[in-house]
Amino acid sequence: MATLLSTAFVVPLIALQTLPVGRYYTRSVVYVGAMGFVASIGAFFAAGLSIVNRRFDVNHAVARTFYAFAGTLIGWRVEVEGEEWLRDSQDGGGRPAVFMINHQSMVDLIPLGLTMPKRTSIMSKESIRWSPLGPFMMMSGAIFIDRGNSARALRSLDAAGEMMRSQRVSLWMYPEGTRNNQPRPGLLPFKKGGFHLAVQAGLPIVPIVVENYWHLYHKNVFDSGVIRVRVLPPIPTTDLTAADVPDLVTRVRDQMLATLIEISTKASPSAPVPEKPIAPPNPASMSSVAAVMSDVVSDHSTVMPADAVFEAHAAVPAGGAGSENGTETEEDEGMVLVDRPT
Repeated sequence: MATLLSTAFVVPLIALQTLPVGRYYTRSVVYVGAMGFVASIGAFFAAGLSIVNRRFDVNHAVARTFYAFAGTLIGWRVEVEGEEWLRDSQDGGGRPAVFMINHQSMVDLIPLGLTMPKRTSIMSKESIRWSPLGPFMMMSGAIFIDRGNSARALRSLDAAGEMMRSQRVSLWMYPEGTRNNQPRPGLLPFKKGGFHLAVQAGLPIVPIVVENYWHLYHKNVFDSGVIRVRVLPPIPTTDLTAADVPDLVTRVRDQMLATLIEISTKASPSAPVPEKPIAPPNPASMSSVAAVMSDVVSDHSTVMPADAVFEAHAAVPAGGAGSENGTETEEDEGMVLVDRPT
């Protein structure tokens, strides 16, 4: 009887580690659990660093912690080329820039963890300020955008650009706006919002390319391995105007696509394309802070206003006229730190 009972427990455990589907679900649960754990301790990072006037380093500290913790648990290691472009030659810290990175799945948080520089901010919708995650985000220097009021949104964008210049703070974004996990390397069309902000602030764009990791992660597959990341030289935006944004978008996307194809492991020609996105484990069992973090990660409504807001900017008088009663704006799905977990 004891032998039968031990077999009943041991066999499933072995299957979870040896079968691809078993590894997928086991590591997915571990990964989401790591998200919850790091989200919970992130509040302590935020409190401590804000006290010593280093709140813009909170995201860097939390990202590094997540990489060390989750990367070790699931067996992912990241190799970064061009890391010098992440740092400012003046003080060795993060350069003030708009960092743009390709987006594949929820596991992007691991390469993000090793590449996010110091003094990097994120943008979120105003309502998150009053959620359980709000205190952490405020202490980490997040920029809140009121999507329901175009006039206030425009003023927030102006303030964001000024803050980035004066306090040497960078912004992290996914220009594709949504995930793109496919067998072969490729990029979706880029949203223009981040490019408008970079031009408005006169800050460079630093493209970051993560290799296509379909061979390690897709539906029912979650293996260990090494991920290559290449940081490209900064692309200046000084002397550019809104009229130059379309060409700037094309230039950045072409560079990132060429690099993505170059550094990616060749996909099998017969690799199947999933019929639907991968469903991650239900985060309902996470702590309240982690659950709200999951909302920030997964809800595209957390992103800042879209291209329409930037295009409307020129039409708003200098005095800030606009709809004070609240006008719903479109969304640019690329301006959030992390995105839908899939």
